[in-house]
Amino acid sequence: MSPRRGTSTARRLAFAAIALVLALALAVGAFVVWGLTPYRAEVGPLDQTRELPGVRVEITDDAVVLTPDDSGSNDSGSGDAGSEEGSDTGVVFYPGARVEAEAYTAPWAPVVAATGVTVVIPRMPLNLAVLDPDRADDAVAEHGDGVERWYLGGHSLGGAMAASHAGDDPAFDLEGLVLWGSYATEGAGLAERDDLRVLSVSGSEDGLSDPAAIDENRGHLPGNAVMVEIDGMNHAQFGAYGDQSGDGAARIDDAEAHRVLAETVTGFLTGG
Repeated sequence: MSPRRGTSTARRLAFAAIALVLALALAVGAFVVWGLTPYRAEVGPLDQTRELPGVRVEITDDAVVLTPDDSGSNDSGSGDAGSEEGSDTGVVFYPGARVEAEAYTAPWAPVVAATGVTVVIPRMPLNLAVLDPDRADDAVAEHGDGVERWYLGGHSLGGAMAASHAGDDPAFDLEGLVLWGSYATEGAGLAERDDLRVLSVSGSEDGLSDPAAIDENRGHLPGNAVMVEIDGMNHAQFGAYGDQSGDGAARIDDAEAHRVLAETVTGFLTGG
């Protein structure tokens, strides 16, 4: 091989390597941008949550925390007295993929007002629970004062990651699991866990975690899991962040979906 031909080959290989590195950098950059542009909480429902009597909403860099407030005020300084006293029960709830934590205050606030539970909705790296499925351990350590019994839950991918962590060895006493538009995989190892109370809520018009998929994965949950399908509800109505690509068309409005969802979760948490 002539020196010139060898130099030419080496140069082509170098250009190919540079092109590969640039392509990978662009792919990683696109993924980061995708993760950092989540579905945002709708302003109206979030403001209504802040005005709900008996519920205090704390928004921090690491989580959104909802707690019962019997002082007649919340973080917006408005509302009337009349909430339930705080209970010793808490829920750590993982957001769905690329959905910001604030989007789940609307459906959870009525549950807090009715039951006195504490709800911690942690923020995830790039808004993806799959990047930190054990996030509940830190959430409980940081926001668990006064709470003795914990439920773990989540929406969509967040629910699958919550189920996965529930099947591992959480750093806190786990009472049960609450899934919204989600299901556990076989790898979670929950099928024989008769020590856990489980609620799985689906929407009949969910185009992303449809009832058929949830039914197909029913065997990955304990036999005594409570399965509830809300008629007319779609995937995005488990939060308040607007329409979601690939979802089905809801046959009920958001307010009705949140009302039925809150009643279902309240009944489960209170043993009703």
